[in-house]
Amino acid sequence: MKNIPVKDIKPQKGLNTNDLIKQLYDSGGFTAKKVATGVDIIENMVKEKNCVKFLSFPACIISTGTRGVIKELIKNKLFDVIITTCGTLDHDLARIWEDYYHGSFMVDDSKLYKQGVNRLGNIFIPNECYGKILEEKMQPILKQIGEKSNKWSTKDLIWEFGKHIEKEKKHEESIIYWAYKNKIPIYVPGITDGAFGSQIWMYYQTHRDFVIDLLKDEQDLSDIIFDADKSGALIIGGGISKHHTIWWAQFRDGLDYAVYITTAVEYDGSLSGAQTREGISWGKIKEKADNVTIDGDATVLLPLMINALFERLLPE
Repeated sequence: MKNIPVKDIKPQKGLNTNDLIKQLYDSGGFTAKKVATGVDIIENMVKEKNCVKFLSFPACIISTGTRGVIKELIKNKLFDVIITTCGTLDHDLARIWEDYYHGSFMVDDSKLYKQGVNRLGNIFIPNECYGKILEEKMQPILKQIGEKSNKWSTKDLIWEFGKHIEKEKKHEESIIYWAYKNKIPIYVPGITDGAFGSQIWMYYQTHRDFVIDLLKDEQDLSDIIFDADKSGALIIGGGISKHHTIWWAQFRDGLDYAVYITTAVEYDGSLSGAQTREGISWGKIKEKADNVTIDGDATVLLPLMINALFERLLPE
């Protein structure tokens, strides 16, 4: 064991994010050091030329300003593959056309329901800013897409939506747009579990030959992972997007780099709370992989970590 002394954090005017992150590491504990370690691992992963870099996250954070952090990662091409949930598409598209609003965790939810307002944590989403606007905007796009082809993988369908929204005023705020623009695949294994999927189902009512080919996505992922010399992942939250990422990684001997950010606990055996060390037992993460599990809210941690990363990697 190395005798590394704990150092005090020194807040000061003009301190940039990267220097603060380095101070978090020097402070020795507790989650602070994990956050700093996570930035180091992501930096090393991004710099690894022969490494396929996966970004996995759930939809909930896309209802918040953290959407902008994810968008910048894609815009700057720091990741090669995205695996997420259907709600990511919902929120990303809806916020092109309408606003979401500041709300509160402590509120009368029955009253909100009567007012036609949906609560996502402390974000308020009026019906007209979600389901109604998605139906209004998506059905004409699906009609045009359906005339082009009646069989789509989720990756190809999402790129096609990225192409269609290019004319929208706020298109450059969109994750979908930048994925299409930079040809970064987005895979959504649970495509029907959200408003985007419901709109596809509604279109299907009058177009019974319209098919979502999930196995095409799986073939793509197979080709990506088996052709990779190394692989790494930044995995935010849990659920199907986390599992799908590490599930495919096991077929190439596991991830070489892994950073988890989660608020879930592991004592109930949930995948969302499973630490990186559990992934090692399955061969989803290599035994000697550079890895860390960071306990905390991604809406706080991710902006700090990625801003520090940008200060290290991006030109001024």
